[in-house]
Amino acid sequence: MVNKLSFETAPSSGVNVNQNTSHNNSTALIGGVIIGLALGGACFYAGHAFWPQSGSATALTTIGGTVINPKTTVPPVGTVLAENTIADIAQMANQSVVNIDTKSSVTVSDAPMMGMQEFLFGGNSFRPQPRKLERAATGSGVIYRADGYILTNNHVVGNAQSIVVTLADKRKYDGKVVGRDRFTDLAIVKIDANDLPAAHLGQSKSLRVGDWALAIGSPLGFDHTVTLGIISALNREHIGNLAESQALNNVNLIQTDAAINPGNSGGPLLDIHGNVMGINTAIRGDAQNIGFAIPIDVARQTADELLAHGKIARAYVGVYMQDLDDKLAQSLGLPGGTKGVIVAKTAEGGPADQAGLQQGDLIKKVDGQSVASGNEVQAIVRKHKPGETVNFLIERDGQLSGVGVKIGDYPNGDEQQ
Repeated sequence: MVNKLSFETAPSSGVNVNQNTSHNNSTALIGGVIIGLALGGACFYAGHAFWPQSGSATALTTIGGTVINPKTTVPPVGTVLAENTIADIAQMANQSVVNIDTKSSVTVSDAPMMGMQEFLFGGNSFRPQPRKLERAATGSGVIYRADGYILTNNHVVGNAQSIVVTLADKRKYDGKVVGRDRFTDLAIVKIDANDLPAAHLGQSKSLRVGDWALAIGSPLGFDHTVTLGIISALNREHIGNLAESQALNNVNLIQTDAAINPGNSGGPLLDIHGNVMGINTAIRGDAQNIGFAIPIDVARQTADELLAHGKIARAYVGVYMQDLDDKLAQSLGLPGGTKGVIVAKTAEGGPADQAGLQQGDLIKKVDGQSVASGNEVQAIVRKHKPGETVNFLIERDGQLSGVGVKIGDYPNGDEQQ
């Protein structure tokens, strides 16, 4: 069975965008399952809480029988799930959720059918002509700051030529991307508005599997849809190989069974207290109610750095790796029990390529530390900054040698989208 993963942006046609992963058994087996080493640091917590801030109207409500002032009060810990709890949380949280409509141009090459004259008499008067098509899509976002900064997914807005943000009160604003990060699949959009009901940041250190979860967004364009489920799992990693983003391989994700569909991307995943735990980003296309969200504190850290510096400097060496097992070792003529990580390939022109690492090299140590998995290599390299040198001890053709790789910046340009 082919595994499928879908980003949760809703195209105007309503068709899911699925990315299939396939496996190709080639000569050295090292082209099989590869893990990209696009390296950078990240810490994994979570928690936006949605409450109107100064400048917006104050309304009293109750959660679990407790009177709440949304301007000044954080939802009480240990809230009892009462009859109106979900509705009260949804009513408040919805004020900080936005709908994002985007338009982008795609160039295609026409290949018209050969006309009857060309078929009968030959000729080449009809040539394929490139033309531009406009593609519309819908996503979601959360108000990150009261002065008009919106947090969403990079894959929602990364290629957009135009962005329209619609607030819960139906006001519409043109949006502009002011920062984005492919590594975490997050972006910041600015609209010309103030005194918005921005999200209040919370904590999620106590988040557990089985906790209640609410998703809010615009599935298939139905804005401010609320769905309920639980936290199905934590720290999901390497769940797919998607061309649009490496976030699903770079961030330990939250898994939920709260219904998420195309258009939910960029919207919040909340707990029963109204705290946002994550930013919804993807689903398994071959399953039901297997969705994934980026922990909100990863988003908070990313957003703050984007707003402060316009970009995020992340360590990058450009090497794809495969963990070594006995079967692979045997195919490469290595003794059973050999420890290390195989270089499946290097990114052309990347730091590892320039330093001389080659396909088939066996990485034994990094900075003097023995490694037995790609994750261990990543963890060591993430301690470095761009411009520093990381030292690899590799085995090639039975000979050990040291290779110093000067770390580069993680690619984040438009051409990589």
